[in-house]
Amino acid sequence: LDAREVLDKIAFQAWKNGEPGLFFIDENNRRQPTPHVADMEATNPCGEQPLLPYESCNLGSIDLARHMKRNAVGRWDVDWKKLEGTIRATTRMLDDVIDMNVYPVKQIEEMTYATRKIGLGVMGFARMLFMLEVPYDSEEGVEWGRKIMQFIQETGYNESAKLAEERGVYPAWEGSRHQEKGLRLRNSYVTTVAPTGTLSMIADTSGGCEPEFSLIWYKRVMDGEELPYFLDYFEEVAKREGFWREDLVQKILGNHGSPRGLSEVPDKWQRVFATAHDVSSEWHVRMQAAFQDWCDAAVSKTINMPREATVEDVKNAYLLAFDLKCKGITVYRDGSREDQVLNIGVAEAEKPKKVHVEVPPETAVLRPRPRPDVITGRTQKILTGYGALYVTVNEDEKGLFEVFAQIGRGGGYTASFTEGIARLVSLCLRSGVPVDEIIDQLEGIRSPRIAVDHGERVYSIPDAIAKAIKRHIGMQKTGVQPPVETFDELGGAVETDVELEKESRDAAELLRKGLNPECPECGKSLVFEEGCVKCHACGYSEC
Repeated sequence: LDAREVLDKIAFQAWKNGEPGLFFIDENNRRQPTPHVADMEATNPCGEQPLLPYESCNLGSIDLARHMKRNAVGRWDVDWKKLEGTIRATTRMLDDVIDMNVYPVKQIEEMTYATRKIGLGVMGFARMLFMLEVPYDSEEGVEWGRKIMQFIQETGYNESAKLAEERGVYPAWEGSRHQEKGLRLRNSYVTTVAPTGTLSMIADTSGGCEPEFSLIWYKRVMDGEELPYFLDYFEEVAKREGFWREDLVQKILGNHGSPRGLSEVPDKWQRVFATAHDVSSEWHVRMQAAFQDWCDAAVSKTINMPREATVEDVKNAYLLAFDLKCKGITVYRDGSREDQVLNIGVAEAEKPKKVHVEVPPETAVLRPRPRPDVITGRTQKILTGYGALYVTVNEDEKGLFEVFAQIGRGGGYTASFTEGIARLVSLCLRSGVPVDEIIDQLEGIRSPRIAVDHGERVYSIPDAIAKAIKRHIGMQKTGVQPPVETFDELGGAVETDVELEKESRDAAELLRKGLNPECPECGKSLVFEEGCVKCHACGYSEC
């Protein structure tokens, strides 16, 4: 193979849709401590945890923004003593988890005990830089990343060494690179920088070592109303520094969630409050490399690029990551995971020609029967790969009459096409189309996400509607829910196949293909950051 040609093709494809990411396998194996046990062949999808065959993830993340204190002049500084205490406590906790865990496969248990890998990482790094008044995309910002990770690594190693004195070194220590260096450790890995997609939302902080994605989001409240959620600390700084204005929120919202380029915000604070799309790909890579310098495993990070980035920009980011000894890299060009809209030039239409059309007799036209004032039916809840689907099947004296189907929040893509299917089914039922034919058309339609409901595979929302109609018919005839095969009746196993696994893709794949761009929980837009798909509005995450 021509290496340059392969790299060019990889860069083009990543520019086109963000895939593939790169895993620098040689760099990983050069730096892994137990080459005598096995070689590394791959990493997990988020990229932060290269593992030997049958090893397992055991990760924890420290919220750096919660480890700050005011200094003598009232400015924020890192509370190193508090951070040290947290590092030591979490290192011990993660080591305890290895022994307390129940492993599903014997080989996983054996390999996990042999190397005792743990992965202590960070979240809230961007919030910490805000408090330190340091721009993310600056030499000082990169040095802070390196400094923080070095402190976590060295303190974690020190605590792991204490654990080794108390409990013994990890079983695969003999013959390891740690033995060669004279390092007696309880854990072969101590640090990892994971995405923290869900954790950071729970902690209300920024994810991993990423810059803040935006200074403003929309979040749902209990009554379903959507309210703008603004970064409190920016408002605090703006009021303290005297540049707060009531319309600033709307201006930032209209500026892609960033204050950069807004004349109302002083230059210093434009630089400090950087968001993901303000940071150039070079600074993204340099920050990742700074964390990687003091990280045992790897760093999960997205190299965000603007829509106008070129294939050459992607290739340069790959080469820079390789030169700076990153263990892998994921790029995302803004808009590259959306279905492209085809702009087709339309020629001037020809003048319409007169066409003779024979109109069939009026009696041949199917007309839906009118809806009575009172109608009866049942509502069923069916689990689908896109959430809980509620299907109501109503009937009149002549039989099945209409179907209503609802999923998620109204107005979203999934909810709208579900309503459309239900309306068409209702029209068919009222027009005399046989129920069996309707079921045949809907049943078995497959989608990227598959679920199991009452022992039945539900392949898609159309398939779920068909099952709801069938169940309704069964209940109508017998008065009870139709039986389904139990786990024991299936012989203690669930049948799977390659095609099923291929179609059970996660939301990242859906987002890449443009099939399901909105959150399955609330219908707001999903975002792709830290190698994960998540929703800032309601906290949904695939990580």
